[in-house]
Amino acid sequence: MSVRKREWTTPKGVERFAWVVDYVDTTGKRRMRTFRLKKEADQFAATATVEVREGVHVADTASVTVETAGKLWLKSAERRVEHGTLVQYRQHMNLHIVPAIGQVLLSRLTVPAVREFEETMREAGKSPAMVRKVLVSLGSILADAQERGLVVRNAIREKSRTRQKGRDMRLEKRHRGKLKVGVDIPTREEVKALVAVLEGRWRPLLLTAIFAGLRASELRGLRWSDVDFARQLIHVRQRADFTNEIGRPKSEAGERSVPVPPMVINTLKEWKLACPKGDADLVLPNGSGNVESHTNIVRRGLQPAMIAAGVTIATDELDDQGKPVLAAKYTGLHSLRHFYASWLINRREDGGLGLPPKSVQERLGHATISLTLDTYSHLFPSMDDASELALAEAALLS
Repeated sequence: MSVRKREWTTPKGVERFAWVVDYVDTTGKRRMRTFRLKKEADQFAATATVEVREGVHVADTASVTVETAGKLWLKSAERRVEHGTLVQYRQHMNLHIVPAIGQVLLSRLTVPAVREFEETMREAGKSPAMVRKVLVSLGSILADAQERGLVVRNAIREKSRTRQKGRDMRLEKRHRGKLKVGVDIPTREEVKALVAVLEGRWRPLLLTAIFAGLRASELRGLRWSDVDFARQLIHVRQRADFTNEIGRPKSEAGERSVPVPPMVINTLKEWKLACPKGDADLVLPNGSGNVESHTNIVRRGLQPAMIAAGVTIATDELDDQGKPVLAAKYTGLHSLRHFYASWLINRREDGGLGLPPKSVQERLGHATISLTLDTYSHLFPSMDDASELALAEAALLS
């Protein structure tokens, strides 16, 4: 391994120089790499010496681009992940990774290069959550390339993840803010008004969403064989992803049994007589008995029901009489899941079930208790309000 200065004169008579690292790689092949600064050449020589000695060095000419490595990673992912996840991986590749760093050699993808890529995404207006997901995919690409011997180091893993992850989570929380009743979570009065107007094929679906807290994908994949009328339970054992493909729940904790109130059981019993039949035995299918479109549920079911119940907000658009056009206040099914969580958490005297955090986690199918608490901890009773303090004082001094 040698570092030497190379000097030459251009055809125009301008003197130039560069620093060349001359070495033999792990296969016995002579390699040379040129640097503008001696400091950079020395740094590479020191790193390459260790890598060659350990038998893990990959020269630039033996490396591949990020795009090529990404294609190999996607090909291997086809055999081990569900279709919906694969679609998301491809979106990360095609929309974010390839346009920015697709032609960069893996051997040149350093920690500073990754940080620059990350900052570019943030400056382009990508949310902290999206930035984090894309970096996770990039880290998986590099890990796959390491196993194939295409790169030595994983720049994503080499970043100071303790500090960075903490900062990412703070940015994401600041971006989202805390869930607010009446803003993100329907109030009790709004849910009562909504339940009163539900009818037809949307009544069983939205009642199940409100009082069982199932995810949209779980509602769309629910089978009659998973509804236990005798014990008043709904067993979550499968889901339909956004491509309508049936698969397992998103995590092991997603497989669960959820108790439901009599209103839901009675409604489902009535609906079973009129439910369109299909090979998938779905509880909440479309008119052909197949998986219902998420868009249809929201646009034809949830939002019209919200408007009929008076759970609305005024838009900037005006009607023929010059009055603001009203739109649904809550535009996504997840708002009903948030209400279900708040119903589980609220004290019985406030109309809730008063369940402890662990029970709430299990009912929601969250993979960890930290996810439940990060999302809903501010909804749990603080136990230090005036009435609670008065009772504690009386008990202590009696």
